[in-house]
Amino acid sequence: MDKPKSFCGIFGIWGNENASLITYYGLHSLQHRGQEATGILVRKVNKNNKVIFDIVKGVGLVSDVYSDDSLWETILSGNAAIGHNRYSTTGASGSRKNIQPFVVNYRDGNLSVAHNGNLTNAKEIRNSLINEGAIFQTTSDTEVILHLIARSKLEAQVEQIIDSLNKIEGAFCLTILTDNALIAARDPYGFRPLALGRKDGCFIIASETCAFDINCAEYIRDVAPGEVIIIDDEANKSGKVQSYFLDLKVEQKKHCIFEYIYFSRPDSRIFGHNVDKVRRRLGKILAKNHPVTDKDGDKVIVISVPDSSNTAAIGYQNELEKMNIKSKLEIGLIRSHYIGRTFIQPQQQKREIGVRIKFNIVKGVLEGKTVVLVDDSIVRGTTSKLLVNLIREAKPKEIHLRISSPQILYPCFYGMDFPSSEELIAFRMKEDLEQIREYLEVDSVEYMSIEELLEAVYEEDKNNFCTACFSGNYPTLVDTSFKKEIYENQ
Repeated sequence: MDKPKSFCGIFGIWGNENASLITYYGLHSLQHRGQEATGILVRKVNKNNKVIFDIVKGVGLVSDVYSDDSLWETILSGNAAIGHNRYSTTGASGSRKNIQPFVVNYRDGNLSVAHNGNLTNAKEIRNSLINEGAIFQTTSDTEVILHLIARSKLEAQVEQIIDSLNKIEGAFCLTILTDNALIAARDPYGFRPLALGRKDGCFIIASETCAFDINCAEYIRDVAPGEVIIIDDEANKSGKVQSYFLDLKVEQKKHCIFEYIYFSRPDSRIFGHNVDKVRRRLGKILAKNHPVTDKDGDKVIVISVPDSSNTAAIGYQNELEKMNIKSKLEIGLIRSHYIGRTFIQPQQQKREIGVRIKFNIVKGVLEGKTVVLVDDSIVRGTTSKLLVNLIREAKPKEIHLRISSPQILYPCFYGMDFPSSEELIAFRMKEDLEQIREYLEVDSVEYMSIEELLEAVYEEDKNNFCTACFSGNYPTLVDTSFKKEIYENQ
Protein backbone atom coordinates (compact mmCIF):
# COMPACT_ATOMS: atom_id res chain seq x y z
CA MET A 1 0.00 0.00 0.00
CA ASP A 2 1.06 3.55 -0.75
CA LYS A 3 1.54 4.56 2.88
CA PRO A 4 4.45 5.60 5.07
CA LYS A 5 6.13 2.51 6.47
CA SER A 6 6.35 2.07 10.23
CA PHE A 7 9.73 2.08 11.89
CA CYS A 8 9.89 -0.86 14.32
CA GLY A 9 8.43 -2.07 17.61
CA ILE A 10 10.45 -3.09 20.67
CA PHE A 11 9.62 -4.84 23.94
CA GLY A 12 11.53 -5.94 27.03
CA ILE A 13 10.90 -7.55 30.42
CA TRP A 14 13.14 -8.54 33.33
CA GLY A 15 12.61 -11.09 36.10
CA ASN A 16 9.56 -13.09 34.98
CA GLU A 17 9.61 -16.83 34.28
CA ASN A 18 7.14 -16.26 31.43
CA ALA A 19 9.30 -13.49 29.93
CA SER A 20 9.31 -14.85 26.38
CA LEU A 21 5.56 -15.47 26.28
CA ILE A 22 4.83 -11.98 27.61
CA THR A 23 7.22 -10.62 24.97
CA TYR A 24 5.41 -12.62 22.29
CA TYR A 25 2.06 -11.08 23.19
CA GLY A 26 3.66 -7.66 23.39
CA LEU A 27 5.10 -8.04 19.90
CA HIS A 28 1.73 -9.27 18.66
CA SER A 29 0.22 -5.95 19.79
CA LEU A 30 3.07 -4.08 18.11
CA GLN A 31 2.70 -5.92 14.81
CA HIS A 32 1.56 -2.72 13.08
CA ARG A 33 5.01 -1.23 13.66
CA GLY A 34 6.77 -3.86 11.54
CA GLN A 35 5.58 -6.84 9.54
CA GLU A 36 8.78 -7.81 7.76
CA ALA A 37 10.52 -9.84 10.46
CA THR A 38 10.56 -10.48 14.19
CA GLY A 39 12.91 -11.77 16.88
CA ILE A 40 12.82 -12.69 20.57
CA LEU A 41 15.97 -13.11 22.66
CA VAL A 42 15.89 -14.64 26.17
CA ARG A 43 18.27 -14.70 29.10
CA LYS A 44 18.56 -17.98 31.01
CA VAL A 45 20.84 -19.68 33.50
CA ASN A 46 22.09 -23.18 32.60
CA LYS A 47 22.89 -26.14 34.87
CA ASN A 48 26.40 -24.77 35.48
CA ASN A 49 24.90 -21.49 36.73
CA LYS A 50 26.16 -19.70 33.63
CA VAL A 51 24.07 -17.01 31.93
CA ILE A 52 23.36 -17.76 28.29
CA PHE A 53 21.32 -15.96 25.62
CA ASP A 54 19.08 -17.81 23.15
CA ILE A 55 17.23 -16.30 20.22
CA VAL A 56 14.47 -17.16 17.78
CA LYS A 57 14.00 -14.89 14.78
CA GLY A 58 12.63 -15.09 11.29
CA VAL A 59 11.02 -13.37 8.34
CA GLY A 60 7.26 -12.97 8.67
CA LEU A 61 4.58 -12.10 11.19
CA VAL A 62 4.77 -12.78 14.92
CA SER A 63 2.13 -15.53 14.77
CA ASP A 64 4.09 -17.35 12.03
CA VAL A 65 7.65 -17.12 13.33
CA TYR A 66 6.83 -18.49 16.81
CA SER A 67 4.20 -21.06 15.75
CA ASP A 68 6.08 -24.04 17.21
CA ASP A 69 4.62 -24.62 20.71
CA SER A 70 7.77 -26.41 21.89
CA LEU A 71 9.77 -23.15 21.66
CA TRP A 72 8.42 -21.84 24.96
CA GLU A 73 9.80 -24.74 27.01
CA THR A 74 13.11 -25.05 25.17
CA ILE A 75 14.88 -22.23 23.34
CA LEU A 76 12.63 -19.45 24.65
CA SER A 77 12.58 -20.46 28.31
CA GLY A 78 14.13 -17.81 30.54
CA ASN A 79 13.39 -15.05 33.04
CA ALA A 80 14.23 -12.00 30.90
CA ALA A 81 13.65 -11.17 27.24
CA ILE A 82 13.72 -8.47 24.59
CA GLY A 83 11.82 -8.55 21.32
CA HIS A 84 11.70 -6.68 18.02
CA ASN A 85 9.31 -6.33 15.09
CA ARG A 86 11.07 -5.10 12.01
CA TYR A 87 10.41 -2.92 9.07
CA SER A 88 13.72 -2.02 7.50
CA THR A 89 14.58 1.65 7.38
CA THR A 90 18.32 0.93 7.18
CA GLY A 91 20.04 -2.17 5.91
CA ALA A 92 19.01 -4.64 3.24
CA SER A 93 15.39 -5.49 3.88
CA GLY A 94 15.54 -9.10 2.67
CA SER A 95 18.59 -10.14 4.69
CA ARG A 96 18.03 -12.48 7.65
CA LYS A 97 21.23 -11.25 9.30
CA ASN A 98 19.59 -7.81 9.78
CA ILE A 99 16.74 -9.23 11.88
CA GLN A 100 16.96 -7.96 15.47
CA PRO A 101 17.66 -8.31 18.35
CA PHE A 102 21.39 -8.37 17.66
CA VAL A 103 23.54 -10.28 20.14
CA VAL A 104 27.28 -10.47 20.87
CA ASN A 105 29.53 -11.82 23.61
CA TYR A 106 32.32 -9.46 24.67
CA ARG A 107 34.68 -9.00 27.62
CA ASP A 108 31.85 -8.20 30.08
CA GLY A 109 29.51 -10.99 28.99
CA ASN A 110 26.47 -11.24 26.77
CA LEU A 111 25.00 -8.13 25.17
CA SER A 112 21.91 -7.77 22.99
CA VAL A 113 20.10 -4.76 21.52
CA ALA A 114 16.79 -4.03 19.79
CA HIS A 115 16.35 -0.62 18.18
CA ASN A 116 13.45 1.52 16.98
CA GLY A 117 14.54 4.56 14.98
CA ASN A 118 17.32 5.70 12.69
CA LEU A 119 20.82 6.95 13.53
CA THR A 120 21.73 10.00 11.46
CA ASN A 121 25.49 9.70 12.07
CA ALA A 122 25.69 5.91 11.61
CA LYS A 123 27.69 6.10 8.38
CA GLU A 124 30.34 8.33 9.95
CA ILE A 125 30.68 6.06 13.01
CA ARG A 126 30.66 2.90 10.91
CA ASN A 127 33.44 4.12 8.62
CA SER A 128 35.53 5.18 11.61
CA LEU A 129 35.12 1.78 13.26
CA ILE A 130 35.96 -0.08 10.05
CA ASN A 131 39.15 1.98 9.73
CA GLU A 132 40.03 0.88 13.26
CA GLY A 133 39.61 -2.77 12.30
CA ALA A 134 36.00 -3.48 13.26
CA ILE A 135 34.21 -6.18 11.27
CA PHE A 136 30.48 -5.66 10.73
CA GLN A 137 28.11 -8.60 10.36
CA THR A 138 25.05 -6.62 9.18
CA THR A 139 24.18 -3.55 7.12
CA SER A 140 21.98 -2.09 9.87
CA ASP A 141 22.78 1.15 11.67
CA THR A 142 21.94 -0.59 14.98
CA GLU A 143 25.13 -2.66 14.92
CA VAL A 144 27.31 0.40 15.52
CA ILE A 145 25.83 0.60 19.05
CA LEU A 146 27.21 -2.85 19.94
CA HIS A 147 30.64 -1.94 18.56
CA LEU A 148 30.74 1.32 20.53
CA ILE A 149 29.84 -0.45 23.78
CA ALA A 150 32.40 -3.20 23.24
CA ARG A 151 35.15 -0.65 22.51
CA SER A 152 34.37 1.70 25.40
CA LYS A 153 37.33 2.18 27.77
CA LEU A 154 35.10 2.57 30.84
CA GLU A 155 34.94 -0.27 33.35
CA ALA A 156 31.32 -0.41 34.52
CA GLN A 157 28.97 -1.85 31.90
CA VAL A 158 26.28 0.76 32.49
CA GLU A 159 28.89 3.49 32.00
CA GLN A 160 30.02 1.82 28.76
CA ILE A 161 26.45 1.88 27.44
CA ILE A 162 25.82 5.51 28.42
CA ASP A 163 29.21 6.52 26.98
CA SER A 164 28.27 4.87 23.68
CA LEU A 165 24.80 6.36 23.51
CA ASN A 166 26.29 9.81 23.98
CA LYS A 167 28.10 9.31 20.66
CA ILE A 168 25.11 8.45 18.48
CA GLU A 169 22.70 10.95 16.94
CA GLY A 170 19.22 10.82 15.48
CA ALA A 171 16.20 8.84 16.60
CA PHE A 172 16.54 5.85 18.89
CA CYS A 173 14.54 3.88 21.39
CA LEU A 174 16.47 0.89 22.67
CA THR A 175 16.08 -2.20 24.77
CA ILE A 176 19.47 -3.59 25.75
CA LEU A 177 19.81 -6.91 27.59
CA THR A 178 22.93 -7.82 29.56
CA ASP A 179 23.70 -10.70 31.89
CA ASN A 180 22.52 -8.64 34.86
CA ALA A 181 20.01 -6.06 33.66
CA LEU A 182 17.50 -4.81 31.12
CA ILE A 183 18.33 -1.30 29.94
CA ALA A 184 15.99 1.04 28.09
CA ALA A 185 17.06 4.28 26.41
CA ARG A 186 15.45 7.07 24.41
CA ASP A 187 17.11 9.80 22.36
CA PRO A 188 17.15 13.35 23.83
CA TYR A 189 14.66 14.66 21.25
CA GLY A 190 12.15 11.93 22.08
CA PHE A 191 11.37 11.22 18.41
CA ARG A 192 9.85 7.81 19.15
CA PRO A 193 7.48 6.76 21.93
CA LEU A 194 8.72 4.43 24.68
CA ALA A 195 6.81 3.44 27.81
CA LEU A 196 7.55 1.83 31.18
CA GLY A 197 5.08 -0.60 32.70
CA ARG A 198 4.83 -3.31 35.33
CA LYS A 199 3.37 -6.81 35.54
CA ASP A 200 3.49 -9.23 38.47
CA GLY A 201 6.16 -7.12 40.18
CA CYS A 202 8.36 -7.00 37.06
CA PHE A 203 9.12 -3.94 34.96
CA ILE A 204 8.29 -3.91 31.23
CA ILE A 205 9.40 -1.68 28.37
CA ALA A 206 7.41 -1.24 25.14
CA SER A 207 7.09 1.07 22.15
CA GLU A 208 3.38 1.57 22.85
CA THR A 209 1.06 0.98 25.79
CA CYS A 210 -1.15 -1.38 23.76
CA ALA A 211 1.60 -3.96 24.45
CA PHE A 212 0.87 -3.54 28.18
CA ASP A 213 -2.87 -3.92 27.74
CA ILE A 214 -2.68 -7.34 26.09
CA ASN A 215 -0.54 -8.54 29.01
CA CYS A 216 -2.79 -6.99 31.70
CA ALA A 217 0.20 -4.88 32.73
CA GLU A 218 0.13 -1.47 34.42
CA TYR A 219 1.35 1.62 32.57
CA ILE A 220 3.73 3.53 34.86
CA ARG A 221 5.05 6.40 32.73
CA ASP A 222 6.89 7.28 29.54
CA VAL A 223 10.63 6.86 29.37
CA ALA A 224 11.73 10.51 29.27
CA PRO A 225 13.64 11.88 26.26
CA GLY A 226 17.36 11.37 26.88
CA GLU A 227 16.70 8.95 29.75
CA VAL A 228 18.50 5.65 30.33
CA ILE A 229 16.68 3.25 32.68
CA ILE A 230 18.28 0.28 34.42
CA ILE A 231 15.98 -2.61 35.38
CA ASP A 232 17.38 -5.48 37.44
CA ASP A 233 16.40 -7.71 40.36
CA GLU A 234 16.79 -4.87 42.84
CA ALA A 235 14.57 -2.58 40.76
CA ASN A 236 11.80 -5.17 40.63
CA LYS A 237 12.13 -5.79 44.37
CA SER A 238 12.07 -2.11 45.36
CA GLY A 239 9.67 -0.96 42.65
CA LYS A 240 12.14 1.77 41.63
CA VAL A 241 14.29 1.85 38.50
CA GLN A 242 17.69 3.49 38.29
CA SER A 243 17.61 6.49 35.96
CA TYR A 244 20.37 8.36 34.14
CA PHE A 245 20.33 11.04 31.44
CA LEU A 246 22.48 11.46 28.35
CA ASP A 247 24.75 14.48 27.99
CA LEU A 248 22.98 16.20 25.10
CA LYS A 249 20.50 18.81 26.30
CA VAL A 250 17.99 20.10 23.75
CA GLU A 251 15.79 23.16 23.97
CA GLN A 252 12.73 21.46 22.48
CA LYS A 253 11.61 17.87 22.28
CA LYS A 254 10.76 16.74 18.75
CA HIS A 255 8.25 13.92 18.86
CA CYS A 256 7.31 12.44 15.49
CA ILE A 257 3.88 13.90 14.66
CA PHE A 258 3.19 10.95 12.35
CA GLU A 259 2.83 8.73 15.40
CA TYR A 260 -0.45 10.55 16.07
CA ILE A 261 -1.46 10.81 12.41
CA TYR A 262 -0.90 7.21 11.36
CA PHE A 263 1.61 4.92 13.04
CA SER A 264 0.49 4.29 16.61
CA ARG A 265 -2.57 2.26 17.48
CA PRO A 266 -5.55 4.41 18.51
CA ASP A 267 -5.80 2.53 21.84
CA SER A 268 -2.22 3.48 22.79
CA ARG A 269 -1.05 6.35 24.95
CA ILE A 270 2.04 8.08 23.57
CA PHE A 271 3.80 11.39 24.27
CA GLY A 272 1.53 11.84 27.29
CA HIS A 273 -1.82 11.63 25.47
CA ASN A 274 -4.26 9.10 24.03
CA VAL A 275 -3.85 8.58 20.29
CA ASP A 276 -7.61 8.20 19.79
CA LYS A 277 -8.34 11.63 21.25
CA VAL A 278 -5.72 13.37 19.12
CA ARG A 279 -6.99 11.70 15.94
CA ARG A 280 -10.54 12.81 16.70
CA ARG A 281 -9.21 16.34 17.13
CA LEU A 282 -7.46 16.04 13.75
CA GLY A 283 -10.78 15.12 12.14
CA LYS A 284 -12.58 17.92 13.94
CA ILE A 285 -10.11 20.59 12.81
CA LEU A 286 -10.07 19.15 9.29
CA ALA A 287 -13.86 19.53 9.09
CA LYS A 288 -13.86 23.02 10.60
CA ASN A 289 -11.36 24.32 8.05
CA HIS A 290 -12.16 22.06 5.08
CA PRO A 291 -15.88 21.19 5.17
CA VAL A 292 -17.90 19.61 2.38
CA THR A 293 -21.58 20.25 1.69
CA ASP A 294 -23.99 18.62 -0.74
CA LYS A 295 -25.02 20.95 -3.56
CA ASP A 296 -28.64 19.71 -3.34
CA GLY A 297 -28.84 19.94 0.44
CA ASP A 298 -28.71 16.17 0.95
CA LYS A 299 -26.66 14.42 3.58
CA VAL A 300 -22.93 14.20 2.99
CA ILE A 301 -21.62 10.65 3.43
CA VAL A 302 -18.33 10.54 5.36
CA ILE A 303 -16.21 7.40 4.95
CA SER A 304 -12.68 6.50 5.97
CA VAL A 305 -9.87 4.54 4.39
CA PRO A 306 -9.81 1.74 6.96
CA ASP A 307 -8.33 1.25 9.41
CA SER A 308 -5.92 4.07 10.18
CA SER A 309 -8.35 6.86 9.22
CA ASN A 310 -11.38 5.54 11.12
CA THR A 311 -10.98 7.78 14.15
CA ALA A 312 -10.27 10.95 12.16
CA ALA A 313 -13.40 10.28 10.08
CA ILE A 314 -15.48 10.10 13.27
CA GLY A 315 -14.12 13.48 14.36
CA TYR A 316 -14.74 14.94 10.91
CA GLN A 317 -18.40 13.88 10.77
CA ASN A 318 -19.10 14.94 14.35
CA GLU A 319 -17.80 18.42 13.60
CA LEU A 320 -19.87 18.69 10.40
CA GLU A 321 -22.97 18.03 12.51
CA LYS A 322 -21.96 20.74 14.97
CA MET A 323 -21.63 23.09 12.00
CA ASN A 324 -25.20 22.19 10.97
CA ILE A 325 -24.01 20.42 7.84
CA LYS A 326 -26.17 17.38 7.25
CA SER A 327 -23.93 14.34 7.23
CA LYS A 328 -23.69 10.68 8.11
CA LEU A 329 -20.73 8.48 8.97
CA GLU A 330 -20.86 5.29 6.95
CA ILE A 331 -18.75 2.23 6.21
CA GLY A 332 -18.20 2.69 2.50
CA LEU A 333 -14.99 0.69 2.17
CA ILE A 334 -14.54 -2.82 3.55
CA ARG A 335 -10.98 -3.89 4.17
CA SER A 336 -9.89 -7.52 3.96
CA HIS A 337 -7.62 -8.60 6.82
CA TYR A 338 -6.82 -12.00 5.36
CA ILE A 339 -4.31 -11.23 2.64
CA GLY A 340 -1.36 -13.60 2.60
CA ARG A 341 2.14 -12.22 2.14
CA THR A 342 2.58 -14.33 -0.99
CA PHE A 343 -0.76 -13.62 -2.63
CA ILE A 344 -0.25 -14.06 -6.38
CA GLN A 345 -0.54 -10.78 -8.26
CA PRO A 346 -0.18 -10.63 -12.05
CA GLN A 347 2.59 -8.32 -13.15
CA GLN A 348 0.26 -6.22 -15.28
CA GLN A 349 -2.06 -3.99 -13.29
CA LYS A 350 -0.38 -5.21 -10.10
CA ARG A 351 -1.28 -2.14 -8.05
CA GLU A 352 -4.90 -2.17 -9.19
CA ILE A 353 -5.49 -5.80 -8.29
CA GLY A 354 -3.69 -5.18 -4.99
CA VAL A 355 -6.22 -2.48 -4.08
CA ARG A 356 -9.15 -4.69 -5.11
CA ILE A 357 -7.79 -7.56 -3.03
CA LYS A 358 -7.55 -5.32 0.01
CA PHE A 359 -10.68 -3.13 -0.37
CA ASN A 360 -14.25 -3.56 -1.49
CA ILE A 361 -16.94 -0.89 -1.80
CA VAL A 362 -20.42 -0.86 -0.27
CA LYS A 363 -22.29 0.36 -3.33
CA GLY A 364 -25.63 0.96 -1.62
CA VAL A 365 -24.04 3.42 0.78
CA LEU A 366 -22.24 5.42 -1.91
CA GLU A 367 -24.56 5.45 -4.91
CA GLY A 368 -25.94 8.88 -5.71
CA LYS A 369 -24.30 10.48 -2.67
CA THR A 370 -21.79 13.23 -2.08
CA VAL A 371 -18.93 11.26 -0.54
CA VAL A 372 -16.15 12.63 1.66
CA LEU A 373 -13.25 10.20 1.77
CA VAL A 374 -11.09 10.90 4.83
CA ASP A 375 -7.52 9.61 4.69
CA ASP A 376 -4.56 10.25 6.97
CA SER A 377 -1.92 10.90 4.30
CA ILE A 378 -0.98 10.66 0.64
CA VAL A 379 2.55 9.61 -0.29
CA ARG A 380 2.92 8.81 -4.00
CA GLY A 381 -0.79 9.08 -4.74
CA THR A 382 -1.01 5.86 -6.73
CA THR A 383 -3.20 3.99 -4.25
CA SER A 384 -5.39 7.03 -3.59
CA LYS A 385 -6.09 7.27 -7.33
CA LEU A 386 -7.03 3.58 -7.50
CA LEU A 387 -9.28 3.88 -4.43
CA VAL A 388 -11.10 6.81 -5.99
CA ASN A 389 -11.60 4.81 -9.20
CA LEU A 390 -13.00 1.96 -7.10
CA ILE A 391 -15.45 4.29 -5.35
CA ARG A 392 -16.49 5.75 -8.72
CA GLU A 393 -17.86 2.32 -9.64
CA ALA A 394 -20.59 2.86 -7.03
CA LYS A 395 -21.76 5.92 -9.03
CA PRO A 396 -21.61 8.56 -6.28
CA LYS A 397 -22.71 12.13 -7.01
CA GLU A 398 -19.31 13.57 -6.04
CA ILE A 399 -16.10 12.43 -4.33
CA HIS A 400 -14.19 14.83 -2.09
CA LEU A 401 -10.86 13.81 -0.56
CA ARG A 402 -9.83 15.24 2.82
CA ILE A 403 -6.42 14.49 4.30
CA SER A 404 -5.80 14.73 8.07
CA SER A 405 -2.18 15.81 7.59
CA PRO A 406 -0.27 18.36 5.48
CA GLN A 407 1.33 17.59 2.12
CA ILE A 408 4.38 15.35 2.48
CA LEU A 409 7.24 17.09 0.67
CA TYR A 410 10.48 15.80 2.21
CA PRO A 411 12.01 12.43 3.17
CA CYS A 412 12.35 11.42 6.81
CA PHE A 413 15.75 10.70 8.38
CA TYR A 414 14.47 9.54 11.77
CA GLY A 415 13.10 6.09 11.06
CA MET A 416 10.18 6.63 8.70
CA ASP A 417 10.69 5.20 5.23
CA PHE A 418 9.36 7.92 2.99
CA PRO A 419 10.57 7.77 -0.59
CA SER A 420 12.76 10.50 -2.02
CA SER A 421 11.09 13.86 -2.65
CA GLU A 422 10.85 13.15 -6.38
CA GLU A 423 8.46 10.25 -5.66
CA LEU A 424 6.11 12.28 -3.45
CA ILE A 425 3.00 13.49 -5.27
CA ALA A 426 2.91 16.86 -3.50
CA PHE A 427 6.55 17.57 -4.37
CA ARG A 428 6.21 16.23 -7.90
CA MET A 429 3.17 18.40 -8.58
CA LYS A 430 4.66 21.43 -6.85
CA GLU A 431 1.95 21.51 -4.14
CA ASP A 432 -0.59 22.45 -6.83
CA LEU A 433 -3.94 21.24 -5.45
CA GLU A 434 -5.67 21.56 -8.82
CA GLN A 435 -3.04 19.40 -10.47
CA ILE A 436 -3.30 16.84 -7.66
CA ARG A 437 -7.10 16.91 -7.92
CA GLU A 438 -6.99 16.22 -11.64
CA TYR A 439 -4.53 13.36 -11.18
CA LEU A 440 -6.65 11.75 -8.45
CA GLU A 441 -9.87 12.40 -10.40
CA VAL A 442 -11.81 13.78 -7.42
CA ASP A 443 -14.15 16.75 -7.21
CA SER A 444 -11.93 18.38 -4.60
CA VAL A 445 -8.90 17.57 -2.46
CA GLU A 446 -7.75 19.47 0.61
CA TYR A 447 -5.06 18.86 3.20
CA MET A 448 -4.53 20.23 6.68
CA SER A 449 -1.92 22.95 7.04
CA ILE A 450 0.96 22.53 9.46
CA GLU A 451 -0.65 25.15 11.70
CA GLU A 452 -3.94 23.23 11.71
CA LEU A 453 -2.09 20.00 12.44
CA LEU A 454 -0.38 21.48 15.48
CA GLU A 455 -3.71 22.88 16.65
CA ALA A 456 -4.82 19.28 17.13
CA VAL A 457 -2.12 18.54 19.70
CA TYR A 458 -2.30 19.99 23.17
CA GLU A 459 -1.25 23.60 23.68
CA GLU A 460 1.67 22.83 25.97
CA ASP A 461 3.13 20.42 23.36
CA LYS A 462 2.86 22.49 20.17
CA ASN A 463 6.58 23.18 19.88
CA ASN A 464 7.58 19.64 20.79
CA PHE A 465 6.89 17.94 17.45
CA CYS A 466 9.00 17.17 14.40
CA THR A 467 7.24 18.21 11.17
CA ALA A 468 10.28 17.85 8.89
CA CYS A 469 8.49 15.67 6.32
CA PHE A 470 6.06 18.56 5.76
CA SER A 471 8.30 21.58 6.31
CA GLY A 472 11.84 20.40 5.57
CA ASN A 473 12.98 21.79 8.94
CA TYR A 474 15.07 18.94 10.35
CA PRO A 475 15.80 19.12 14.09
CA THR A 476 19.30 17.66 13.63
CA LEU A 477 22.03 17.62 11.01
CA VAL A 478 21.46 14.71 8.64
CA ASP A 479 23.68 12.81 6.23
CA THR A 480 21.60 12.71 3.05
CA SER A 481 24.10 10.45 1.29
CA PHE A 482 23.41 7.76 3.90
CA LYS A 483 19.70 7.96 3.05
CA LYS A 484 20.50 7.34 -0.62
CA GLU A 485 22.50 4.25 0.34
CA ILE A 486 19.52 2.99 2.33
CA TYR A 487 17.30 3.11 -0.75
CA GLU A 488 19.93 1.25 -2.77
CA ASN A 489 20.18 -1.47 -0.11
CA GLN A 490 16.45 -1.99 -0.02
